[in-house]
Amino acid sequence: MKDETTNQLVLDNLNTVVLLLSTDLHIIYLNPAAENLLAVSAQRLLGRNAADLFADSESRQKVFEEALQNDHSFTERKAKLLLPDLTEITVDYSATPLNINAEAGLLLELQPMDRTLRIDREEALISANDISRNLVRGLAHEIKNPLGGIRGASQLLAQELNRSELVEYTDVIIAETERLRELVDRLLGPTVAGKFSPVNIHEVTEHVAKLVLAETNGKLLIRKDYDPSIPDLTGDREQLIQAVLNLVRNSMQALDSANMIGDNTGNRGEIILRTRIINHFTIGKHNHRAVCRLDIIDNGPGVPADIADRIFYPMISGRAKGSGLGLPIAQSAINRHHGLIECESHAGETIFSVFLPLQLPSNKEFVV
Repeated sequence: MKDETTNQLVLDNLNTVVLLLSTDLHIIYLNPAAENLLAVSAQRLLGRNAADLFADSESRQKVFEEALQNDHSFTERKAKLLLPDLTEITVDYSATPLNINAEAGLLLELQPMDRTLRIDREEALISANDISRNLVRGLAHEIKNPLGGIRGASQLLAQELNRSELVEYTDVIIAETERLRELVDRLLGPTVAGKFSPVNIHEVTEHVAKLVLAETNGKLLIRKDYDPSIPDLTGDREQLIQAVLNLVRNSMQALDSANMIGDNTGNRGEIILRTRIINHFTIGKHNHRAVCRLDIIDNGPGVPADIADRIFYPMISGRAKGSGLGLPIAQSAINRHHGLIECESHAGETIFSVFLPLQLPSNKEFVV
């Protein structure tokens, strides 16, 4: 076998994405791995300027030209590629100048990072939820103990008082301790294991939509984009309703705070409920054969940048009157189903994505 044929065979079978550029930075070769990553055939890419593949094509052109002129290699992390369907993917890539012949100029090696970044993000979310849940549980139990003593002492004091105006004070103490106890119970979440059975995700979303429409007197626009082929998943119906309701209410409150709910608003707010099936999807360290994805999408102002990476922690809220409990409670409920909630947000669009395995691992116990 000739050396040239051997080299071609090796390049064609590499998992690493390889592109060979001419001295004027046009693509003269790409291997099958590159075609898969870029979702386009080699015929459509050959002869195209490689800088145009990147989201910031102008600055990329200058960087490539400098690498050729100065004959130096470089590596860049987390660069954005723009696919033909205008979606972006994240890659690490290395550029190496070649002096093989007058035609070859630059070798690009690309490593897709979206899957790695997503897994890292998911593991961070799961870890953050576990840490915050354990912290809150310990703190909540420490708070409930003295609250019980305060409430009991106030009741005994009320029995000894004869003046009605003084009893009013003890009533305030009892009412406030009860309010704090309810708050702590909300932080602790369910105290019993969920009742898992077949649940239709669209029954959950329809129920939530009716509740939120009633809450806004029908002034909120809710659109549905369902995949009717999604089968029932295994879950606790009440916990799923609570989790989805918290997410939809969060979107509704964001729209309301921006004055985007109502018949006469110029920029009317809307929420989209979208369901899809994803096959062979990894959540954390577990690969699931099929996962239901539920997107709650709103066109509101977006999550404030200063809290975007902390919204699933307790007591973190972008609203002055927000408790900061809705999203952590929703995340905990979905985690009990071995699922996960992710958020992507910018001004004009916020997407909360709920990932739920259709079948729960049989060897896993549901720990609350």
